[in-house]
Amino acid sequence: MPPGTLVFTGEKKVDASNVFMIQYSEEHLVEKSLKDDLPPPELNNFTTWYDVKGLHNVSLIERLGQLYNIHSLILEDVLDTQQRPKFEEYEDGIFIILHAITFDHDAREIQTEHIAIFAGHNFLLSFQEKDDDTFAPVRARIRSASGRIRKRGSDYLAYALADSVVDHYFIVLDQLQEIIESLEEEVMYKPDNHTKGKIHQLKSQMLMLRKSILPLREAINWFVKTDCPIVQKDTDVFTRDLYDHIVQVIDMVETYRDILNGLYDLYLSEISYRMNNIMQLLTIISTIFIPLTFIVGIYGMNFDNMPELHWHYGYFIIWGIMTFITICMFIYFRRKRWL
Repeated sequence: MPPGTLVFTGEKKVDASNVFMIQYSEEHLVEKSLKDDLPPPELNNFTTWYDVKGLHNVSLIERLGQLYNIHSLILEDVLDTQQRPKFEEYEDGIFIILHAITFDHDAREIQTEHIAIFAGHNFLLSFQEKDDDTFAPVRARIRSASGRIRKRGSDYLAYALADSVVDHYFIVLDQLQEIIESLEEEVMYKPDNHTKGKIHQLKSQMLMLRKSILPLREAINWFVKTDCPIVQKDTDVFTRDLYDHIVQVIDMVETYRDILNGLYDLYLSEISYRMNNIMQLLTIISTIFIPLTFIVGIYGMNFDNMPELHWHYGYFIIWGIMTFITICMFIYFRRKRWL
């Protein structure tokens, strides 16, 4: 297919695509659920945010692109759920792709959601795969008119949405930290055959997390440096703070990966240590029985000329000698701290 062909490449995660509109200014707020009824752009001083949930409706996204004159290559990336995080600058807007991340604690699996944001002059389009309200904190701030979000334009809204996604990374990392700490205790005190599988599963999830987050550092860096006219200069301080958060998240991910690698080595060392203890105990038992077996072997021979065989108390004497040897060897091993 030629470049710019609109094809949805992901899985259908909602029954029907919906469009939720929020139009606001410092003193004005309107919310609507539009579904397929898309109004044309309005020339006013309000900031209009269209939040699209469900990417499988290609015709809906194509109509949005036609209404707001969005390039077909941008819409192609919106529908490609395997697209890596990135930032692109256009004459009439900015385009951001990032991945929202949630963690299923029971299955110990990381789930990602493809999110795309296009911000133009006084409008913003956001695209989500699921019906979950990933941007709930931003909606709450708009409704309550708290902070500076209703006093600023679509560039600040794009920052706020990206910042909301990045902030959730810290929640996921906190959940992963709790599991890593529990794994550390399990490896130290009661490792079993399932422990290695848990470590390996968590390592694979951390690799997936790293692939979703690492490209975002470069994308946000371009957001900081952009010269697009819709991005105001007073937004730079916030985008730089967002970049710092991304760097912090990546550092935490790399730290957790190193800890998991160390946990795997610790698990192998602990298993080897336990095996060495077992082998040490068995070796000591075998060593104790070597002289006893030697004595029993001597008097188990069938020679006729063995005077001790005819002693009246020979049986008890041999038992006493073997008991004495066993006690002496046990005391010797204890003093050497082998037992």
